[in-house]
Amino acid sequence: MAPLSRTAAVCAAALAVLSVGCSTAPARRAQVAPAPDANALTVMAEVALEKGDCRTAAQDYATAASHGPVDLARRASQVAIACQDLPAAWQSAERWRALAPHDNQASLIYGTVALTLYRIPQARAALTPIVEASGPNAERDELSLVQLLSDDPDIGATTTLEALGKTVGAGSSSVVLAAFSALALEAYDFDLAQQLAQQVLARDPRSGSALGLLARVRALDGDADGAIAAAREAMRVDPDGSAFELADTLTGLDRLEEARQELERLRGAGVSSDEIDGRLALLAYQSGDMADARRRFADLVDQGAAGDSALLYLGDIAARSGDEESALTDYRQLSETPLALTAGTRAAGILLDQGNRSQALGVFDSYESEHPENGVDVALSKADLFADHGDVSDGLAFIAAALQQFPEQPRLEYERATLLERAGRVRDSVQAFEQMLRERPSDPNLMNALGYTLADHGMQLSKAESLIRKSLAATPDNPAVLDSLGWVRLRRGDAPSALPLLERAYTISRDPEIAAHWGEALWASGRKLEARKVWADALAHDPDSQALKDTVHRLVPPGSS
Repeated sequence: MAPLSRTAAVCAAALAVLSVGCSTAPARRAQVAPAPDANALTVMAEVALEKGDCRTAAQDYATAASHGPVDLARRASQVAIACQDLPAAWQSAERWRALAPHDNQASLIYGTVALTLYRIPQARAALTPIVEASGPNAERDELSLVQLLSDDPDIGATTTLEALGKTVGAGSSSVVLAAFSALALEAYDFDLAQQLAQQVLARDPRSGSALGLLARVRALDGDADGAIAAAREAMRVDPDGSAFELADTLTGLDRLEEARQELERLRGAGVSSDEIDGRLALLAYQSGDMADARRRFADLVDQGAAGDSALLYLGDIAARSGDEESALTDYRQLSETPLALTAGTRAAGILLDQGNRSQALGVFDSYESEHPENGVDVALSKADLFADHGDVSDGLAFIAAALQQFPEQPRLEYERATLLERAGRVRDSVQAFEQMLRERPSDPNLMNALGYTLADHGMQLSKAESLIRKSLAATPDNPAVLDSLGWVRLRRGDAPSALPLLERAYTISRDPEIAAHWGEALWASGRKLEARKVWADALAHDPDSQALKDTVHRLVPPGSS
């Protein structure tokens, strides 16, 4: 017998309400709806999954789990998370944890969903015991926690550290300390990252991973000598595991020629040629030598020594040189790889440039039909791409449709507010950010986004700066927030205090939009030759940056040298 449709099941449940009998009393006795049929809902949820109807599956599972056993709550949580249905995920995870309060996996999933919804107290209550636990499985559970949170695009490292109180259990292993150090680095809290790495080294001075973390922190912090010293020490104490530490550190410091020389030295020392050649190809690409980069990536592909990223770079190089057909060919070869959406988005961009809107949309439709679980990522990629090509209204429409399918999804709500600003609807954008901030009052990303939007449009500059400074307190070395603070100081007429903030932000990230702001602050300070150099260097790295080109065209008189 075919399973009942969802509507039929609801109707059948309604008809099954038991009579409460007659009464001579004038007051009406309340009727209580029966518990849903968990078995029937489970069957319908699985049918929905087979049909690719993720949202119905997640909601049916959540309803079934509300009256089912622990195994059903576990399955409901897994389905809802895979389907990116946050309301259903929260309902199911709450049920699972209530049924299994001592199950670390239940607490981990519950805490993860709580973080996604920015319910920090609930997340802290669930996750802190995992971090502070001891015993034979403690290291495994703590590493699982860090890995899960690091891989979740809806949860920032800063949010994770806030929930955990920036603490690690006193009995945590060196492996766990190193993992939290890397998390702190990702959260742009360089002091915490360095402290945790030093704790590892206090236990094991020969830890190559901890020395490597120190090298990365110091490089991002602008301490070139300290970074190089840590990288050399990592290579000395761990020659096998840290062979590329110095080359990678030099690359991070933008000392590309020195990095190339170090890689050639490693080749002479007998280190794996495939890894050296891959890094040399990346160096050529970063330095703007597209001919050398194309040759090196093509050689890697021909030798079968390249990963999927080599084809992506080849496609990018072809697109940059105007060879659109070769670019499309390279991108299409990635359709069955983890880079499929990235490559597909770039292919769709070429198709839009060619006027093939329907084909561009077909790229996304084809990918989503194969990967319905990635619907949020598809909507974001599609909206961004169309907005970048001048169709901001289409981008907003894509986000609106996605929010119907994925309600309360924070990345979609954030994207909507961003696109409203790009569409010229600045007040609507501000209101959207303010609404999100009311729901997530301590979210540093939202504070920064609202502050920057206000500053960029010359609105409520005092409030803008206050928001940005609060954000910076939570993520003290975040280049985006440093850039925002520098930008609002410039908007308030204080170029001298803006300059060190913008220089530091660019040192950390090398983002072309930050270079545009830094150059503008130099220009406003009368240091025009320095501004031109900043812009020229940034354009050499990112020749397609529209924000950078717009700033130069706005400030530099036509025909001036």
